[in-house]
Order: sequence, then C-alpha cells, then structure tokens
Amino acid sequence: MDIQKIGIVGAGQMGSGIAQVCAQAGLDVVLNDISEEAVQRGIDRISASLERMVRKDKLSADEASAALARIERGVASGSLAACDFVIEGATENVQIKRDILRQLDGVLQPGAIIATNTSSVSITMLAATLANPARFIGMHFFNPVPMMELIEVIRGIQTSDITFEATVALARRIGKTAIDVRNSPGFAVNRILVPMINEAVFVLQEGIASAEGIDAGMKLGANHPIGPLALADLIGLDTVLAIMKVLYRDFNDPKYRPAALLKEMVDAGYLGRKNGRGFYTY
Repeated sequence: MDIQKIGIVGAGQMGSGIAQVCAQAGLDVVLNDISEEAVQRGIDRISASLERMVRKDKLSADEASAALARIERGVASGSLAACDFVIEGATENVQIKRDILRQLDGVLQPGAIIATNTSSVSITMLAATLANPARFIGMHFFNPVPMMELIEVIRGIQTSDITFEATVALARRIGKTAIDVRNSPGFAVNRILVPMINEAVFVLQEGIASAEGIDAGMKLGANHPIGPLALADLIGLDTVLAIMKVLYRDFNDPKYRPAALLKEMVDAGYLGRKNGRGFYTY
C-alpha cells in the first residue's frame, strides 16, 4: 500500500509528536483537532521540538523547516478525506474515540487505514464502530514520540493482514520498531509497566520510602533510566489511573486496583509534567 498522506486526530502531546515524526520521514501530514487554537498549540509544540533538535545538531535547520512545512492544519473531519492512513490520538475516553471513528468512517476513502493510539482500550471493541472493521488497528506510540523507538501494533479480531502489514511498514518508514501484540487489556508494555508504577505509589502511600528514594532505588538498584514516579509524571497521572482502571475492570483482579493516593492526586488536578505538579513540581 502506497501511503503518502497521514492524518493525525488530536494535536496534544502524543498527536503532535506523531505528526512530527511522520513529517520528518517525508510524509505529508494533516494535524486535526476540535479548534484552530488546539491545532496551533500542537504546531507550536512541534516547532519547539524541532528547534531543540537543531540546537543539539540532530537535525539541520533546513530539515526542520521542511518537516514543519509538510504539516497542514485541519479542524473539520473533511480535512482528512484525502489521507491514506489516519491515526486517532484523542483522550482515553471510549465514547470520544467512537464518535471520532464514526466521523472518519464517513469521510475517508474505502481503502484508507484507521489506527488508534490508545494505550489500553480494546481494539476489537473500537473496530466494531466501523462499517469495515478490517481496516482498523492499534498503533500505540510511546512518549515522547520523537525519542521513543517502540510502537506496539495491536490487531483486533477483525483486523486484516493487509492492514497489519501496511502499519508495520509505516512504523519502519518513520524510524520506529514495531512489535506484534495481541489485543488484551493494557496490551504488553503497559500491562507490565503501569502496575509497577502503581505499586511504587503504594510504597509512597504507605510511607515506606520518599518519592526521591523510590526513584533512586529503581534507577540505581534496577538500572531503570528514570524512576517510576518521575515516569508517572511524564506519562500523566490521569493516564496512569485510566490504564489501571481498565486493567482492574477487565481482569476483575484486585492486584490491579489503583492506589488511593494516585486517585486522590488526579482528583486534586496533580497530573504531572503536563500541568506542572505531580509527584514532583515542574
């Protein structure tokens, strides 16, 4: 399948990162969100990221300008009509994702592939929203997208081999490594990672060690590049909680219950780096 134009729905941290790596790989990109202001924030985030890469000599100024020029702004769903491949990157809310997928189903060409960047929602369930669920797949990027090499490619029960192969080829084209993952709550990485983060919150909640002590212990004692609580702040505490809730609900196993402190911090609006306060202050 010849993929030349990519649509990204959602211009937040993940969506803008995906748009950036696609544009850097020479693909034309439509960055779409609910308002021009939201799209502009995404463009500004991409521009700042590219400037950092230029300062670090990872990219030339001309390459950065060319990548930014490949990104088109879009607000209405019709702006995505000419895209060969669209990645939905909205918030982890099933109803919002279903609404977006219905809109995409009505405007995209029959042969266009639709992917979701969900970190935990069932691909099979979301695929059932579409008239042709065979063209739907999970494409789970990791944050920060320009730096993280991995993509989990998740098939729903309806996903066709053609859709899977085209998605893996796209991952390679944008410089990522894809792993084939079966549809299951949390998929592979987050099923392992997020309960570990949740357990670190339990250790903090019980007063066993400080946040700094927990993170230092996992960095120096387990050779992790970043501590679990600092990582939670990077991911977003609301996202961590949402994934834990999915694991707890879908496995019906108390080992996945979210820590009370995690829930309380999200209730307080302490979400991590995205708003300046989480387990640490930014």
